[in-house]
Amino acid sequence: MKQVFRIVLLLLCTHAHSQMEEGNYASAASEFMSFYNVADYDGIFNMFDVDMKRALPREQTKKFFDQNVNRPMGGIMKMEFNRLDKGAHIYRTSFEKAVAEVVISLNPQNQVNALLITPIRALDTPILERNTTRMALPFKEEWFVFWGGTTVEQNYHVSEISQQYAYDILMVANGSSHQGDPTKNESYYVFGKDIIAPCDARVVQVITGVRDNVPGELNPAQLTGNTVVLETDAKEFVLFAHLKEGSIIVEEGQDVRQGEVLGQCGNSGNSTEPHLHLSLQNDIDMEKSVGAKLFFDRITVNGEIRTDYLPVKEDLVKNIE
Repeated sequence: MKQVFRIVLLLLCTHAHSQMEEGNYASAASEFMSFYNVADYDGIFNMFDVDMKRALPREQTKKFFDQNVNRPMGGIMKMEFNRLDKGAHIYRTSFEKAVAEVVISLNPQNQVNALLITPIRALDTPILERNTTRMALPFKEEWFVFWGGTTVEQNYHVSEISQQYAYDILMVANGSSHQGDPTKNESYYVFGKDIIAPCDARVVQVITGVRDNVPGELNPAQLTGNTVVLETDAKEFVLFAHLKEGSIIVEEGQDVRQGEVLGQCGNSGNSTEPHLHLSLQNDIDMEKSVGAKLFFDRITVNGEIRTDYLPVKEDLVKNIE
């Protein structure tokens, strides 16, 4: 699942600077703005150092700026130097449709070694850093974190602002997510497993009627597939995507208690195999949201008890009974 605008922050310099814009950064910001406004994304890619090019290859760079920045935000009207952060320069940037902070870091050769686009406002909705509501894992048994964490290496969602800390979670046995025919959803250990409420909340969105895919196929027209969104008392929105067709048993407006079944894990929407896509966001609408970090109150991680924990890629996680 892919949506809106962020580039991985690879490395920031650590030496001190005065709070004044340096000439090489002014040139880099001007060059970036010029390339962006004429859709010369090859030009932007050529500004990157080796590590940035490896993290965000040319075609991915072009797709990112075209689909995830230019289309929702429009052209850049102006970039104004705002402040420094560990050597990186932060520019308050006015796009045609949004205001954002563009963070640029340069290596000694004046190549871009970090580039970050962070919204200052998102549809007048407060941006969440993390959950304050205590959460349990939204499933029973032990599950495997396929994507999770705060770096692009751990979690490819990090590059998409609307779901930047989202999880893709499934079940494994003997190193595999399935047993038997891989073209059948029923072969996957996680298919049909109950998805439960991680906290007391209200159901604010339900999407149903989306067929489960044949594993390996995608349905990009219905990104999240069968979906439930919960809202906590703290105005945190928790999204559960790709649920099994016909499995959702809650309705919009319904209050649910922690542990109550919402539906079952499926393979609907833009999903290649059965899994749960789970994310915390600041708005009911994923496409208008800014993703936030989702911590769990008290769980076992790879067999050890952890508290207030954010799972990362390849963790085996389970609620404490």
